[in-house]
Amino acid sequence: MTTQTAPTSKDVSVAQGSPGAQTTALSGGVTGVGQPAPDRGRTSIADVVVVKVAGIAAREIPGVYDMGGGLSRTIGAVRDRVPGGRPNVGRGVKVEVGERQTAIDLDLVVEYGVPITDVARDVRENVISAVERITGLDVVEVNVTVNDVHLPEEDGEGQVTDSRVE
Repeated sequence: MTTQTAPTSKDVSVAQGSPGAQTTALSGGVTGVGQPAPDRGRTSIADVVVVKVAGIAAREIPGVYDMGGGLSRTIGAVRDRVPGGRPNVGRGVKVEVGERQTAIDLDLVVEYGVPITDVARDVRENVISAVERITGLDVVEVNVTVNDVHLPEEDGEGQVTDSRVE
């Protein structure tokens, strides 16, 4: 007599959701009353979840001023000023999710004066830790691109200090 048990390793597959939205299904995936509770059913994680987790984790690192390229930051600044608008934590984050693994690309703006290699290393470590802990996916790589350096005197952009007319 043979008995079947639920698989012990993660079974990850990509499920088709709404157009443009990818979902990764993490499942032990056996149904039935006789199965242990943690193995009954499926768990699906949308790609946007990985994007948000990575974005939040990257922003936690001191020295990261903002994320995204020039155009996305400009659009994000306008969006942040609109009443009722929420900041986009996924700005500057791209992910590729496979069956059991994910790869993440980050676009950063760093503060002037901080060692860029140290910031990139700290961001990479924090993102990998957060994504693996929260999603259960293995992060194979985190590519960091530094698009700009924020200078302290840029904080007053758009403010007119001396007017030519009264």
